[in-house]
Amino acid sequence: MRWKDTEGTVLNGSRLVFQLLKIVVGFVSALVLCSLFLTWGFFQWDLPEDHPAVWGAITGTGLVTASVIGSVVAVPAGLVILLAELFRVRSLLVYLAGAGLMAFGLWTLGAGDSQTGLRPGTSVALAAGFVAGAVYWGIAGRTAGSWRARPASGARETNAD
Repeated sequence: MRWKDTEGTVLNGSRLVFQLLKIVVGFVSALVLCSLFLTWGFFQWDLPEDHPAVWGAITGTGLVTASVIGSVVAVPAGLVILLAELFRVRSLLVYLAGAGLMAFGLWTLGAGDSQTGLRPGTSVALAAGFVAGAVYWGIAGRTAGSWRARPASGARETNAD
């Protein structure tokens, strides 16, 4: 099903539904992989033969961490996703920067003491944000705005009169 908006842009309903599905899957996947990245860093895991319960602990902690991070970044990430969809932003760099800035903001949010410089672990938090941005871009960001077909620029109105 197709609609035209006020600018003459054709909106494709089936592509919009598919893009919304990719947005949800991309956001959840980015959260899970970001949190697994963080928990592997916190656990400093050994080989599974040394500690067989490590995999279960990492997975469980990663899923809980994903839900906590998701609840905190839902609004800012939703705004970034909405703007990227509306303006058809498909650059990997934009998604990496946006997720990295959100991760940095979350990491520095808890710094209540009068530290000078960056908190320990800032590079790990930034890397986790970059992982999340890359995963989201790979699933949904590279096709942002694809549900809005651009009006044909080469089409001319011909008048046979």
